[in-house]
Amino acid sequence: MNTNTISTIGRVLLATIFVFSGVGKVMAPEATIGYIASSGLPFATLAFAGAVAVELGGGLALAFGFKARIVAAVLAAFSVVTALAFHNNFGDQNQLIHFLKNIAMAGGLLQVVAYSVSQPVTAAKAAVSAQAKARA
Repeated sequence: MNTNTISTIGRVLLATIFVFSGVGKVMAPEATIGYIASSGLPFATLAFAGAVAVELGGGLALAFGFKARIVAAVLAAFSVVTALAFHNNFGDQNQLIHFLKNIAMAGGLLQVVAYSVSQPVTAAKAAVSAQAKARA
């Protein structure tokens, strides 16, 4: 397996949690806005819209390799900010696990920033196809 394929698989796997989380927020906006407000953050509705845009838009862009390095940097920052804002009760083991998950995701995303070939999935597929034709 070549590095472009591995990079694409890694981006898709990292993106999955953001896309699912964004869809979950869209499916339950009142609950999400209430949760944001209960954490003490101002402008909960605006924060909700921003979170959906970052998670859905950024997740899909990362999965498809569109501006992967920039998108991964934004998602890494988002992951750290949400860890600090929403998962900071370290006395609660569940919150600690979510905090560490967010920090680990940020680490993986920073690997994309540092090493991604930033090649859209469609271009990666074309490259694999061209390699296969060259071997034939």
